[in-house]
Amino acid sequence: MYQYDELDQAFVEQRVAEFRDQTRRHLAGELSEDEFRPLRLRNGLYLQRHAPMLRIAIPYGLLAARQLTRLAAITRRYDRGYGHFTTRQNLQLNWPRLAEVPEILAELASVQMHAIQTSGNCVRNVTADHLAGINPEEVDDPRPYCEIIRQWATLHPEFTYLPRKFKIAVTGSKEDRAASEVHDIGLHLQRDASGAIGFAVLVGGGLGRAPMIGHLIREFLPLAQLLAYLEAILRVYNRHGRRDNIHKARIKVLVKALGPARFREQVEAEWRAGHAHATRLLPEQIERVRAFFQPQPYESLTDVDVSVGREPAFLAWYRYNTRAHRVPGYRAVFVCLKAHGKVPGDMTARQMEAVAALAERVSFGLIRATHNQNLLLADVPQRDLHDVWLELRELGLAMPNIGTLTDIIACPGLDFCSLANAGTLGLAKQIQERFDDLDYLYDVGDIEIKMSGCMNGCGHHHVGHIGILGVEKRGEEWYQLTLGGSANGFTALGEVIGPSLPKDEVAGAIERIVEAYRALRADGERFIDTLRRLGLEPFRERVYAIRPAAA
Repeated sequence: MYQYDELDQAFVEQRVAEFRDQTRRHLAGELSEDEFRPLRLRNGLYLQRHAPMLRIAIPYGLLAARQLTRLAAITRRYDRGYGHFTTRQNLQLNWPRLAEVPEILAELASVQMHAIQTSGNCVRNVTADHLAGINPEEVDDPRPYCEIIRQWATLHPEFTYLPRKFKIAVTGSKEDRAASEVHDIGLHLQRDASGAIGFAVLVGGGLGRAPMIGHLIREFLPLAQLLAYLEAILRVYNRHGRRDNIHKARIKVLVKALGPARFREQVEAEWRAGHAHATRLLPEQIERVRAFFQPQPYESLTDVDVSVGREPAFLAWYRYNTRAHRVPGYRAVFVCLKAHGKVPGDMTARQMEAVAALAERVSFGLIRATHNQNLLLADVPQRDLHDVWLELRELGLAMPNIGTLTDIIACPGLDFCSLANAGTLGLAKQIQERFDDLDYLYDVGDIEIKMSGCMNGCGHHHVGHIGILGVEKRGEEWYQLTLGGSANGFTALGEVIGPSLPKDEVAGAIERIVEAYRALRADGERFIDTLRRLGLEPFRERVYAIRPAAA
């Protein structure tokens, strides 16, 4: 895990002091709201429906136990005793007081954390595969490159005021657990014929009002040219991206307007023109950062049969909530933040403290936040799995539903967000209640539900197998359903299946979709595969033919 040096620490502490003074001046009436707005946004502070919201950066999702422990203390002292993990591997506090935000930032700085560039029109938190470094099929660990990009992008003088927010994801695996194809830039680690590391570069992905899948503009970019090429992309965007219309300001709109081929030509020309003075990664710079991500001091263990004499509940948890590890004798363990009846992605201070202590004992003191709003203990010895399960179960963090229909991605929706049109959290609970039978969940298998409270798409509904979008109709909450989205190795945008539904009909409509799948699937066929084979019509018919008469 990357450790701050003296310069890093001084930089973060200086930013805290600056924002403390800016906040004081704003509260004293010396800075207007319009003057204060860009300052607070650069420090991750939003004004939400009921209170400010502070978004805390967790670079590429990696947390030390002491950091998670400090986050727990912060939620108790300055919030309401819980935090919310997001799809960008960040943590959000929903109830801080504005006057106390500088104190929160100071506490974060004491454990090498911050909220810099978690909002605003700049390069946001760089995300990565949560199985980075342990996946047996990985080309290379993406986290060193994420850290290099993070250091390069932080307060970069050219790219602090972009036309719009900018998101980058890096993955080293064929299975794209970072949803990189729906990012402004997606970087896929590759090796050339000689075995040298480089990247396939995709540009122009994104969700929101005009969802788009990124376009491949370079099949292989040598590692040394990574930052120079990113600079070329961002310069073209900074030069030509629209600033007159917030809804048309993302790079995806520019790529579509120019066309991928012309956009590529402009990037390549910019890259060649700046080659003499571009930022080139030197081998010693790369190795310096790589050194922070060396393999853990693993024991020499062998794989064991954990099923012998174990109860069915443990075996279900092992099957759904753990994953293979590249080192024999170890397993990756999900900490499930999707217990039925709970808010997806929320975690209490007590749970944070307990998981931090558990990580210290069984996973080298490290915890990972995932794109799917869960946590991960990446390096658990197989001999400890049963004890880990017992402890997580006691904490309410062992619901064996990872990868199932109730492992729902959801934004905070109307409960918190001032942009939302409809609630998500109550609807998530309705769906959980409807599908509370684990045997039924396991029978229907891999179905991803993703839900957003508005068209900004923070819950990634466009790429859910089943997507749910909250809309407002005549002052009431309604929901539009999409089917067929995916962001994991076969990226696709879901299609709207028909008119929106009132809140009390959504869970029933999803049940009818699932029942249609169970009736129509071939042997061993996943929901998404059945959908692609048959199209939308059989599912559409089930949803709208059996709607309640009152609708």
